Amino acid sequence: MADQTCYIAWDVLRSFMRDVLVGCGVPAEDAEISADILIASDLRGIESHGIGRLKMYYDRLKSGQHLPVTRFEIVRESPATATVDAHHGVGMVVGYRAMKLAIEKARSVGMGSVAVRNSTHFGIDGYYPLMAVQEGMIGMSFTNARPSIAPTFGVQPMLGTNPIAFGCPTDEPFPFLFDAATSITQRGKIETLERKELPTPAGWVIGQDGNFLTDSSAILTGLTKETAALLPLGGAGEELGGHKGYGLATMVEILSSALQSGAFLYQLTGVAPDGSKTHFRVGHFFMAINIESFVPLEEFKHNVGEILRELRASRKAPGQTRIYTAGEKEYENEQRVRREGVPIVPNLQKEIKIMQHELGLTQYQFPF
Repeated sequence: MADQTCYIAWDVLRSFMRDVLVGCGVPAEDAEISADILIASDLRGIESHGIGRLKMYYDRLKSGQHLPVTRFEIVRESPATATVDAHHGVGMVVGYRAMKLAIEKARSVGMGSVAVRNSTHFGIDGYYPLMAVQEGMIGMSFTNARPSIAPTFGVQPMLGTNPIAFGCPTDEPFPFLFDAATSITQRGKIETLERKELPTPAGWVIGQDGNFLTDSSAILTGLTKETAALLPLGGAGEELGGHKGYGLATMVEILSSALQSGAFLYQLTGVAPDGSKTHFRVGHFFMAINIESFVPLEEFKHNVGEILRELRASRKAPGQTRIYTAGEKEYENEQRVRREGVPIVPNLQKEIKIMQHELGLTQYQFPF
């Protein structure tokens, strides 16, 4: 069967996502922020967190799990820190405002940290460090999530995918940006595989018997029923360092819950004791570091650039032609997507059509 994937211009998709969010009651300014964060994922080639996640936000806004109007309440503050209650608002708006606050504090006193409770899914973790990079700073972002990772030697999903994102400016055309889950993979990648009707590679997910699972649809069902669990970075057991991924996921859980007296582990399922849908109560932690407080910015950018260039110039493995540094592939992907458009597979086309029809967004003439 011929590939029915079509390509949609990134700016058209961005406008569509904004209009869908406005149609769900999100204020126009907040919808613009959210659409920018979502399209950043598609531009960088992260299929799981852009247009591919829009239907999830749409459904959660309709069900009341995410509230369309975001109330950003600072409940505790010092010159360098703040604790925020997001009151179950739109996670992208919460993350954007929290990182802006951290940047303002870093500009004033050298470093700024903001802890958030009662938020919702906020898109790609890496967007927020890039906000700091644009201001000539180092940025870090962490978030917990609904349970999906089993602890080492366990089979029950307990921790979220709990990503770590770190970004800093360089003297190259693109910044250094590390953005990765603390599991081998994340739920969104399995959703993408299911949408493409592909299996999940063996070694990513285990069942209750400790054996690997590969049926993508069954895995997604199993994650909600506690019969499947993602493995931490390093995989099962300790031999290949699975305990290190488990420890990193726990570190993120602490930063995203304990500092703000927020929800953690099984309090993040989005399901009430009676089985009804409820708020997810996600927590985040953001940090901005003002480089000029340590060293002149241009000197820092050159130092980082030299580190990256030496890494890429090191000896390559047999058969390999190139070594990458974090953020390089995404930068190149963005240039391509801006030219060619965002790939939309048939199952994603169906989701887009549902939202378009239900909201009456007839101004969009998609080729599907």
